[in-house]
Amino acid sequence: MEGSQLSRLVKVMDQLRSPGGCPWDGEQTHESLLKYLLEESYEFVDAVHSGHRVDMREELGDVLLQVYFHARIAQEDPVDPFSIEDVAESIADKLIRRHPHVFAGEKVENAEEVVHNWEAIKRAEKGRTSALDGIAMGQPALPLIEKLLYRAEKYGVPVVTPPHVELDASADEFSVGQALLTIIAWAHSNGIDAEAALRKEASRLSQQISTIEAR
Repeated sequence: MEGSQLSRLVKVMDQLRSPGGCPWDGEQTHESLLKYLLEESYEFVDAVHSGHRVDMREELGDVLLQVYFHARIAQEDPVDPFSIEDVAESIADKLIRRHPHVFAGEKVENAEEVVHNWEAIKRAEKGRTSALDGIAMGQPALPLIEKLLYRAEKYGVPVVTPPHVELDASADEFSVGQALLTIIAWAHSNGIDAEAALRKEASRLSQQISTIEAR
């Protein structure tokens, strides 16, 4: 990496974070930066959906900054420090372990088998016995439901979801939750990414609002 733009980024972050650097950067913690990681991730999602290559490059750079920023903060931990090199080593090792069909001569027939093997290796590595192990329960509800359905399917856990949506019934928190679960489960069973589908509808709704406002 010596002489690359990535090594340059390491040096820039080091200068910003070191004494005599930027006061704001020096005050940041893992916790204070979390909101920026989420914001930059969503902005990259918007750039991808817009298909604007310049925006994609810029927003992906902002996401990369968050990774380097967190790694630079981690170097200062007095008990368990780690660097961006440690982060890169860890993910490279993981990719090699979980792609035995590429790095260890294992044979696979298709992408579906690759995903199956990945999940099996992951379960073995982490000692997971439950479909719930490792799921971030704090994530937004729609992708959380999708993840729960996916894990239940992979672990062979039979789950029961409401058979249909009663839109004529009076709405309360429980009935709305059940209706949304039914829709997401329906999408999942048909191989539809409910999050992506809803984002497209949000985009169409945004365009509709803009058109009406322009009249």
